[in-house]
Amino acid sequence: MVTRTDAPTRREQILKEAARLFAERGFHGVGVDEIGAAVGISGPGLYRHFAGKDAMLAELLVGISGQLLTGAKRRLAEAGRETAPAAVLDSLIEGHIDFALDDRPLITLHDRELDRLRDSDRKLVRQLQRQYVELWVEVLREVYPALPEPAARSAVHSVFGLLNSTPHLGRPGSLPGRGVTAVLLHRMARGAFEAAADGG
Repeated sequence: MVTRTDAPTRREQILKEAARLFAERGFHGVGVDEIGAAVGISGPGLYRHFAGKDAMLAELLVGISGQLLTGAKRRLAEAGRETAPAAVLDSLIEGHIDFALDDRPLITLHDRELDRLRDSDRKLVRQLQRQYVELWVEVLREVYPALPEPAARSAVHSVFGLLNSTPHLGRPGSLPGRGVTAVLLHRMARGAFEAAADGG
């Protein structure tokens, strides 16, 4: 994800704490007063920023899907036509690993709470995710031209499953170190794609 150099806004602080609390205790296990306390404002004060918990959940899940897609498009644009497809694929993998290591609560939230979104918001999340997958499929088939499209799509989904397993790797402090974990995940992702290309 994009590294911010400026301080997060109050709205961003609320969303970060809401994501953490929802992931830890479930959407229905957290009240607005607790989210407010986590950012130093009263529960009712949250309503100056959000209509309620449902609005926070929607912004979190729609937001991260949009950010992943935007980030991937940016990486492709920065790479340009002269960049080798394998380097572009590596860049996409690095971007998703950043998300998987830095936004672990959002992965948990997506897995547990997506069905709580309104139909329109859930459809938007799915639409953004499909576009993100197809972008990866296109790049992957440039790296491995003989890989059929359905197999490429399956491989992309499998790699996302691998990378998005980070919430199950233990508490953040228990990992061997961000750099080591990122390298390991990257190697595993490339290995999975190579295995798919080899038909294994």
